[in-house]
Amino acid sequence: MLGELREEVLKANLALPAHGLAALTWGNASGIDRSSGLVAIKPTGVPYAQLTADEIVIVDFDGEVVEGHRRPSTDTPTHLALYQAFDEIGGIVHVHSPWATGWAQAQREIPVLGTTHADFSPHSIPLTRPLSDEEIASGYERATGAALVEAIAACGPLELPAVLARGHAPFCWGRDPAAAVEHAVMLEQVARISLLTVVLDPSVAPLADAVRDKHFARKHGPEAYYGQR
Repeated sequence: MLGELREEVLKANLALPAHGLAALTWGNASGIDRSSGLVAIKPTGVPYAQLTADEIVIVDFDGEVVEGHRRPSTDTPTHLALYQAFDEIGGIVHVHSPWATGWAQAQREIPVLGTTHADFSPHSIPLTRPLSDEEIASGYERATGAALVEAIAACGPLELPAVLARGHAPFCWGRDPAAAVEHAVMLEQVARISLLTVVLDPSVAPLADAVRDKHFARKHGPEAYYGQR
């Protein structure tokens, strides 16, 4: 079932340690088949070196395993909340990459300080709101997904391809699993450059709006002209 999607999700998961985004088993990638409403996701706790396409788990929107002999990622409810909220999302990546996770643990959004960030998103990378004790106890992963959805809502997932889960780590998304991986790589670089910038000048001002908007527009949208057609 969904052999092509399983392969895409396998490649996305294997790309995480290859890009230095995930140590041990600290991360997961998923993809969705919108026609069937089924999601392919990494099995929980399985080392990347042991992953095969057959190890990828297929779940429905209720999180029930449809196919596969492993338990799905513990973050599955978070992924499902994002897929259910935004049709534009076709792939999701969650990692504990050092630079972006540092901002999440410091509970600081990543401001738009330069054009590298503006190429990625015209918005600061926000933090999710704090979760209540009741949310944590009754359905932590689902509540994390709900908080991510709230953080994305004002901008939409196309302009805001990543959010920092407060005190936790980043979630990134894209039109497919490969795009989600690319966004995770870009976020990690933005997080690193931004931290270096803040260290060099703690009072640095945000990038000028006109420059920010120009850099995003030339790479995204109907009038984009970056790259080859």
